[in-house]
Amino acid sequence: MLLDYLLPGAMFACLFLLLFSGFPVAFVLGGVGTLFAFLGIWLELMPVQRLYLAAPRIWGTIGENLVLVAVPMFIFMGTLLERSGVAQHLMELFKILLRRVRGGLALAVVLMGTVLAASTGIVGASVVMTTLLALPVMMRNGYALPISTGTIAASGTLGVIIPPSIMLVIMADMLTLQVGRLFLGAVIPGLLLAACYLVYLLIAFGMRPDLASHNPDEAAVEVSWGELLVLMLRGLVAPVVLIVLVLGSIFAGYATPTEAAGVGAAGALLLAILNGRMTWGVLWETMKSAGTTIGMIFMIFAGATIFAYVFRLLGGEHAIIDAIDWIGLGAFGLMILLLVVIFIMGFFFDWIEIALIIFPIFGPIIAMQDFGDHVSGQQVMVWFALLVAVNLQTSYLTPPFGFALFYLRGVAPPEVRITDIYRGVIPFVVIQLGVMIAIFAFPSLVLWLPEAMR
Repeated sequence: MLLDYLLPGAMFACLFLLLFSGFPVAFVLGGVGTLFAFLGIWLELMPVQRLYLAAPRIWGTIGENLVLVAVPMFIFMGTLLERSGVAQHLMELFKILLRRVRGGLALAVVLMGTVLAASTGIVGASVVMTTLLALPVMMRNGYALPISTGTIAASGTLGVIIPPSIMLVIMADMLTLQVGRLFLGAVIPGLLLAACYLVYLLIAFGMRPDLASHNPDEAAVEVSWGELLVLMLRGLVAPVVLIVLVLGSIFAGYATPTEAAGVGAAGALLLAILNGRMTWGVLWETMKSAGTTIGMIFMIFAGATIFAYVFRLLGGEHAIIDAIDWIGLGAFGLMILLLVVIFIMGFFFDWIEIALIIFPIFGPIIAMQDFGDHVSGQQVMVWFALLVAVNLQTSYLTPPFGFALFYLRGVAPPEVRITDIYRGVIPFVVIQLGVMIAIFAFPSLVLWLPEAMR
């Protein structure tokens, strides 16, 4: 029946048009789903009884889901660590260790971003923190604005892919995967991205020494071994121990992600107390920030659940499968098309909006595809999830609506122009796409560690 193809197509078209309206995404997803549900009932394409099942479906997939309990605790952990002074100590430590290397401040930013990604995982907090701590120092030392801002923005987004990433927790839930397997699979891509950033910066500063010049006052900073040891204990050892406790307990099978998130939240609280940063005001602001973030995420979850549920009831999934067969894309063609579409969507939408549209609809379709000897069985979904995760990381950096760019611009000095930021992030977006292509060509980059730890 023609309506079986037209109605799902119109539903998708209506969704994308309304997403550009500026109306809250959660209400757009839920509103479009409800509107087309009534339209389907009126056209007798779905029974009215199915509509009543939407509420228990939302409660069952979100309200009763124990895995998602980890999300607010990871957000609390990251927000509190951001306020505990860990980033400041890290920046001081790496700045001292790399003070004799040309471009050392930029390298320090990447290393700091890697450690923060594994401990906070909140992009907005990481970018704002790093901008306030590093950008003024880099500007005083004569660093070119594009490479300074690009390094800060890209390093701040490492929390999207490096565990314990909130995005990976949500992806695992949507694709019914074990969170621990996704975390293990993301370790090599995350570290590979950080390593590629460092290599790019070393090459850039080696070929263009004018991109940075040493300021004698900054370069001559000297500290005693005792001061350096204290700084290492406060800035590096403490967060690394917390990372090992959280991720190690998950990887070793001693704790579920939810339990590990509780350990992380308690550890962040202890670090804040030890650093003398814990007050009732800080605790209240942390809880309020975490509550606001998780409320937004769960509202989008509810809207996306309604949209995906109605889309399937109207035959959308079968329409997509028939279209794929008709075009003759094949498994690899479909995967490439999805990755291209997700990358383009990243210019306009946030990662959670993209993920909650793509995964519920295309996840089951990808699971049915045959990739031959390239990747097979349950490995397909882990490979797919991490390909999309690296792809979605670019959504924070791609103009015009890259969120990391706006976080940076909001706290940067007035002389930093948005064009400087755009120019600076381009090489890092290219690096991210290169890593995604490497994962596509060599699935073992994401599959080896989960298989080795089974």
